[in-house]
Amino acid sequence: MEIKIIQENQNPLFNRKEIKFNVEAEVTPSEKEIIELIAQKFSSQPENISIKGIHGRFGSKTFTINANIYDSPEEKQAVEQKKKKSAEPKEGEAPTEAPAEIPAQEAPATEPVPKPVAETPAPVEKPSEEPTEQKPADAEDNNTNDEKNDLDNKNNDEPSGETN
Repeated sequence: MEIKIIQENQNPLFNRKEIKFNVEAEVTPSEKEIIELIAQKFSSQPENISIKGIHGRFGSKTFTINANIYDSPEEKQAVEQKKKKSAEPKEGEAPTEAPAEIPAQEAPATEPVPKPVAETPAPVEKPSEEPTEQKPADAEDNNTNDEKNDLDNKNNDEPSGETN
């Protein structure tokens, strides 16, 4: 991988060196690869390096990387935000495991307790629908036809002979 440094700032407030650089690579480099690359280039310890971001553009083999290099691991821990969950347990800590199953002691035989029956609401009776007589489509009232004609005349853009 080829490194091209874009920006390098010394930040005395946080006791760190802030760097921004480009890397040419076929695939997105992993954080571990980047940390090793920075450690070689700037002759620092890998545990003092914090990667802020690895950004690539679609279709490009150039990646922009933002990183911080601290003077000591203590300064890094004081400034950097803690991760919610760490993937690896720290030294001196036992790895967290699921508790082993405790063998069940024989319990005295008891009769199963019946579950209480919840009261169900009484079903609501629907009013019975009486069949209504339907008129055939051909036997429409003349009133409805007149109403339709009136609506048709009102909707036409052409002026009608009637005046209101």
